[in-house]
Amino acid sequence: MVKELILNSTPAGVTIALIEDKQLVELHKERVNNNYAVGDIYLGRIKKIMPGLNAAFVDVGYEKDAFLHYFDLGPQVQSLLKFTKVKRNGGGNATALESFKLDPDINKSGKISDILSKNMLLPVQIAKEPISTKGPRLSADLSIAGRYIVLVPFSNVISISKKIRSNTERNRLKKIIESIKPNNFGVIIRTVSEGKDVASLHKDLDDCIAKWENFSKKLPDAEPSKKVWGEMDRSSTLIRDILNSDFTNVHVTDHGYYEDVKSYVQQISPEMEKIVKLYKHKEPIFEHFGIEKQIKNAFGKTVTLAGGAYLVVEHTEALHVIDVNSGNRTASKENQEENALQVNQEAAKEIARQLRLRDMGGIIVIDFIDMHKPANRKILFDYLKSLMLLDRAKHTILPPSKFGLVQITRQRVRPEMNIVTSEKCPTCGGTGEIKASILLIDDIENNLKYILEEQNEKNITLCVHPYIEAFIKKGFISLQWKWFFRYGQRIRVRAVSSYNLTEFHFLSSKDEEIKL
Repeated sequence: MVKELILNSTPAGVTIALIEDKQLVELHKERVNNNYAVGDIYLGRIKKIMPGLNAAFVDVGYEKDAFLHYFDLGPQVQSLLKFTKVKRNGGGNATALESFKLDPDINKSGKISDILSKNMLLPVQIAKEPISTKGPRLSADLSIAGRYIVLVPFSNVISISKKIRSNTERNRLKKIIESIKPNNFGVIIRTVSEGKDVASLHKDLDDCIAKWENFSKKLPDAEPSKKVWGEMDRSSTLIRDILNSDFTNVHVTDHGYYEDVKSYVQQISPEMEKIVKLYKHKEPIFEHFGIEKQIKNAFGKTVTLAGGAYLVVEHTEALHVIDVNSGNRTASKENQEENALQVNQEAAKEIARQLRLRDMGGIIVIDFIDMHKPANRKILFDYLKSLMLLDRAKHTILPPSKFGLVQITRQRVRPEMNIVTSEKCPTCGGTGEIKASILLIDDIENNLKYILEEQNEKNITLCVHPYIEAFIKKGFISLQWKWFFRYGQRIRVRAVSSYNLTEFHFLSSKDEEIKL
C-alpha cells in the first residue's frame, strides 16, 4: 500500500489529507491557535461536584465547564494533587518525580466527593475536544505520548500494545524499558515500537521525560483555568503516529511550514527526511492531487459505489445510520444471495473508509442488504473486521443481528469532520431570481477597482472558474493586460475548478481572502 500525506497550509490553519493508493482516507482540519486539543494539559479549577453522576465540572477556560468523571481521575490522583500542592507552594526543583513518595491508589468504586472539593486546583488533560453543545471531556490520569512509547507519571507499570503478538518481542521490549525507565514513571509500549533498538526507545523516553519536566517547571506559576502544556500540532501528531516505510511522499505548501515538518521528520525518522517535499505548482495542491473532487464525492448524504450500489448516510444527535442500497445493480433471482454478499462487501469497504474520512464516532448502525445464509453473514462480518484493522480509533463491531443490522461503536475524541457538498444555484444564488451572467465581468471589475483604489491592496489574486479564467486571459490584448495598463500592477488570475461558474474571490498578497 502506497501512502502520501498532503499538508495544505493557509493563514486560517492546516488541512491534512491522508492518501492510500491515491484514495483519500482521512481528512483533518487544524485551526490556528487550536485550544482544547486532545492531549493538552490545563490547570483546572473544580467548579461543581455532582455526587449523583460521581463526577465534577471543571473550569478550564472554555465557555462551558469541562466534565471529569471519577473513573477518569486515574488511580494515582492523590499523588498528582500532592505533587501539585508541593510545586505551587514553592517546592520547585526540590521535588523531582523520581524521588517523590507516591500515595496509595484510590478505591475503584469510591466517590468523587471524597477526593475533590470545590475550588480545588487539579492538572487535567483533554480526553475529548468540545463536541456540539458539550464542553471538553477530561482525564486526571496524565500521559505524554511519544513515537514509540507513552509516558505515564505517578506509576511504575509497564504495558504493551495487544497488537504486538510475539511473546519473544513483548519480553524483549519489556526488559529494555525496565532497564532504562526512571522510578515513578509508567510506560505504555506502542505498536510501532516492534523491532526497534534500545537507542531509539531510549531517545523517545528521554524526549517524553523532557516534556514532563517542561510541564513541571510551568506548574508553579500557571494560572488557574489556563493551559500549562500543549500537545504538538495535529500534523506533527499525525506524522508521529502513522509515519512508516509505506509512505512515499509528504507534500507541504508553505515554505516555513515545510522546514518545520522536515525538521520534525528528521528528528523522529532521519532516513525518511527525503520524502518531505515542498509543493511548487501554481494550482491549489488539493486540485493537483484530485483531493478536492474526492472530498465533494465522499461527504454527501448519498455516496455512490463503483458497481452501481450506493450508501445513504444520516447523522443524528444519538447515532449515525448507514443504509446500503443495491441501486441499479441487477442479478437473476437464483443469484440474489450471492449478489447481496457482493454488494455488502463492496459497501463494507467504503463504510470502513467513510468512518475514518468523516471521523464518525459514537454509535454507528449499518443496514446491510438482507442475506439468509448464516455463512454469508459471517463472511461479511469477518470482512468488515479485517477492513477496520486499519482504523487507529478504538472500535467494537457486533455481529449482524437477526434483522441484518451491524452495530459499531467507535471512539470519538474530536468533532466529526463535516464538509458541505451541496451548492447554491450558480445563477440565482438560491433566491430563485435570475441575475444576468453577462454582468459577471462588470461585478469583478467594480470590486477590483474598489480593492485597488479604495483599499490600496497590492499583489492581489483573482480566483475564478476555469472558463472565466480562460476568458480573462483570452487574446493578444487580454482583459488581464487591460487591467495592468489601467491600474499599473499585474493582477494574478487563478482557476479553481471547484467554484461555480459565477463565483469569484479576491486574495491578498498573503493568500487571505479579501472581504467585500
